Amino acid sequence: MYNRYRRGLFITAFLAAPVALYLIYVISPYVQAFYIATTNWRGVTATPEFIGLENFQRLFGDGIFWKAVTHNAALLVLLPLLTIVIALFFAYLLNVGGAGQGVRGIRGSKFYRVVFFFPQVLSVAVVAVLFQQVFRPDGSGMLNGPLMTLGVKPIGFLSNPDIAFWSVLGVMVWQAVGFYVVLFSAGLASIPKDMFEAAQIDGAGRLSLFFRITLPLLWDTVQVAWVYLGIIALDVFAIVWVMTDQHGGPDFSTTVMAAEIYRNAFSYFRFGYASALGVVMFLFTVGFAILSLRLSRRERIEY
Repeated sequence: MYNRYRRGLFITAFLAAPVALYLIYVISPYVQAFYIATTNWRGVTATPEFIGLENFQRLFGDGIFWKAVTHNAALLVLLPLLTIVIALFFAYLLNVGGAGQGVRGIRGSKFYRVVFFFPQVLSVAVVAVLFQQVFRPDGSGMLNGPLMTLGVKPIGFLSNPDIAFWSVLGVMVWQAVGFYVVLFSAGLASIPKDMFEAAQIDGAGRLSLFFRITLPLLWDTVQVAWVYLGIIALDVFAIVWVMTDQHGGPDFSTTVMAAEIYRNAFSYFRFGYASALGVVMFLFTVGFAILSLRLSRRERIEY
């Protein structure tokens, strides 16, 4: 009994410091944000005025907020879907898609893994600045330069409201795909090759191997990837703020909730309203994670 008490005391003492740090630096800011969302605080007064749910009422009547929600919702569907489909395709080629008999990846697969992963070593801000130059609307742009040489009118990738959002989405997919190629490749490497070879002997083609063996056995990894990418889609900020005109333009055609939180807090000094935006984004993110995990739950396949 004494030894059990000492062991429990040791475990409690060992966990006390990290739990205290978590409460102070994670939970406490959340609680403060919820409180500030019910005030009209502008960042300068020591005692902000309590206004209840006025910020939320104003929020749901704000057209820019609904534009931001619409863009986040579109990213929530398109970013995970496109990234996972492309990453699964490349990971399958790198590990199982080689020609000939047996299970092997395409030639040079190790080199391609490094190439695919390269965008991950770049910070988000660097990627945004890089694609600002790629999308330049004049002859110095990497895309418009060749088009103008061929006599084609330059495309306003970031200046045309109808195209800007899709340009941002393309950059986000480009940056994310490499990591998930490596992630899915690691999952494929853990699947016994005997299963693929036995299926090939039974006459299964590459498409059947993917849908009947690869995808079911990678389902847990795909599920985690979907949740992570969904959270990224809801929390996207740096690429939109750095890369786009007017930090979410033109005409708010690329704005997202995180950008509006920053704009209201540090440009308009409406910290109470920005906190209300943050509370809504927090609820969206938690709700998405819970819903995704519940809808994609299935029995684990052992191999």
